[in-house]
Amino acid sequence: MTKLKAILTKVTAIAVASAFVLPALFTSPAKAFPDGPIAFIIPFGAGGGADIEGRLLAKEMSKVLGVPVVPINKTGGGGAVAYTYTKNSDANGQTVVWNSLSILTTTNIGNVPFDYSALDHVGQVEYQPMPLVVSAKSKHKTLKSFMDACKAAPGKLKMAFAGFGSGTHLFGLAMMNEAGCKPALLPVKAPKRNAVLLSGEADIASHIFTNPVKLVKAGKLRFLVISSGKRSPQAPDVPTATELGYNVNLDLFRGLSVPKGTPAATIAKLADAMTKAANSKAFQDFGKKKGFTIETLGPKAFDKKLAVGDKIVKKAMKAAGIYRSKTKK
Repeated sequence: MTKLKAILTKVTAIAVASAFVLPALFTSPAKAFPDGPIAFIIPFGAGGGADIEGRLLAKEMSKVLGVPVVPINKTGGGGAVAYTYTKNSDANGQTVVWNSLSILTTTNIGNVPFDYSALDHVGQVEYQPMPLVVSAKSKHKTLKSFMDACKAAPGKLKMAFAGFGSGTHLFGLAMMNEAGCKPALLPVKAPKRNAVLLSGEADIASHIFTNPVKLVKAGKLRFLVISSGKRSPQAPDVPTATELGYNVNLDLFRGLSVPKGTPAATIAKLADAMTKAANSKAFQDFGKKKGFTIETLGPKAFDKKLAVGDKIVKKAMKAAGIYRSKTKK
């Protein structure tokens, strides 16, 4: 009986041990990130500024991560196609999207049925402010001078901007609304915006910083204010909207986002690769050539910036009557 009991005890011990050992033998170990190529989704067309910059960042990130980071253009809807594709991808870090202010504009205007928080955010790479610009021949040497004239003659002075719902439209509108100014609106694409200022067709333009900067330095155009919360190293004498008492801190940024639910450790690894890529000599040289400011932000700081920007965009769109205006009925 004692011998039988010993045998049973031994069999039981083997069975218990097998219950723990056998699953371990047949279960695949967790895969380390990154596990193969990473899809780098670019919301805009090949050959444009966003595409060229994104491809360079992807190339530098590949060197850090040790796997190919493959640029893929998914255009349409002002970023809607790219953001939707990323949102619906697996949350494993193998898909990232090259974001911009469009992640706030396309969501709030209603091109997609979700907002910026439907994705997780890796961080910011760079930014450039949006300036309000006048001709160097303009009598308005300061923003106050322009706003006073605009308030005195509603609908007379003309403001040029990229297009309805664009970043330049919303920044210009937010500034005018805070001042109580009502200009005539003149949508003009970037290459022609400088021309309408020089010709006098427009009195002021809400612009992309890097587009008029050479003409400003040449003494043909004048910056009155920039949109960011701090002065630009490219134009250190130009005051910010915040300095002049306007609660409008909104710039054109570029960064990375991933599907919601991506593990924190994976996001941290992507953020590290993003930062190292942005600080690479190749990317730094590119930034100096183009005139944008390379300033990386991690996930928490970038989330905070997006939350502030989202409120500004919402407010401006509601004032213009275009908030969720493209939502499908």
